[in-house]
Order: sequence, then C-alpha cells, then structure tokens
Amino acid sequence: MTTWHWVRHGPTHQKTFVGWRDVPADLSDTAQIARLSTYLPESALVISSDLIRASATADAIEAGRTRLPSHTDLREFHFGEWDGKHFDEVAQSHPELSRAYWETPGDVAPPGGESWNSAAQRVSTVVDRLNAEHPNDHIIAVAHIGVILTQVQRAESLVPEEAIGHRIDNLSVTTLRQKPTGWHVECINHLP
Repeated sequence: MTTWHWVRHGPTHQKTFVGWRDVPADLSDTAQIARLSTYLPESALVISSDLIRASATADAIEAGRTRLPSHTDLREFHFGEWDGKHFDEVAQSHPELSRAYWETPGDVAPPGGESWNSAAQRVSTVVDRLNAEHPNDHIIAVAHIGVILTQVQRAESLVPEEAIGHRIDNLSVTTLRQKPTGWHVECINHLP
C-alpha cells in the first residue's frame, strides 16, 4: 500500500497560465514550510517535478529524507501557446476553446499544448511505476495543481470536470493511499 502525499509547490504570484515555464516559487514563509515538513512522514521518499518551483519546494521540505530524481512527467499541464498569457487574454483569443477547456476538459487541449487526459496519463504512468517499485512506502511528491487534480480524479473515480472543482492551495497536502482494492482519499488540500 503506497501512500502519496502530494504537495503543491510554493506560490509563484503569477496571474497568468503557468505550465512548463520555469517560474520560481516564493519560499519566504519559512514557518509554514517548517510546519509542512514536520507534518509529513519522516521516512518518506521525496520526488518532485523538474520545474524549479517544485524542485526548490522539495529541497525546502526534504529534511534528510531520501530524495528520488526529479521527474519531467510530474510537470504541470503543458499550456502551449497559452503559457504566460492572462486568462482573459486567452478567453478573448480562443473563446470557444478556452470555455471548453474549463467546462469539458477531458480531450480539449490548448494550441500546442496537452489535454487533461494526456496529462493524467503521463502522471499516472509515473505513479504506477513508483507504486510497483515502492509498494509499502510513503512518497512525498511536490508537484502542481493540475498534476494533483489528476490523481484526485483517479482516486475518487471522477470525470475531469468534477475533479477540476477541487481546491489545491500552495503548500497544501493531498494524501492518497493505494490499497489492493483501489485508491483511498485520506485528505485533500490540508494546510498544516
């Protein structure tokens, strides 16, 4: 039974789409980071997305835990041409596509980007591999809101438009446990 402690990286203060752009996190709230690190299991393995906002957050909470190499497949959704643009700008330039992206996100992709279903598949592939390699371990995975939501979707057997409604705050923990009978949700968006 592998237990995943999904941690959303520190805040970026961006007011635009932030997908594969390598934007740093604000990790100045050292008290909150210390509470987060203390809350997480001491013996857990730590893995993160390779984007700096996630890998730096993982560095900040590592605290002597065993670190696995950062993984590109734990990156945020690839927003393609929308990355770096404000949501209103995207809504004006692609009104039907942007509305469909939020309302029926499954197979809808931004120009040059990826769909929810494509992102969910790449993340689930990493999760399944690590579950097989570490069947009884705790894994702290520092990643992005979209990545975490794909795993909430999987654990709760939701469709993407239901999963997208969950709140995942920066530096929050979402704990999901894989059991022989399937996934169990222990908590979503817990702020230590």
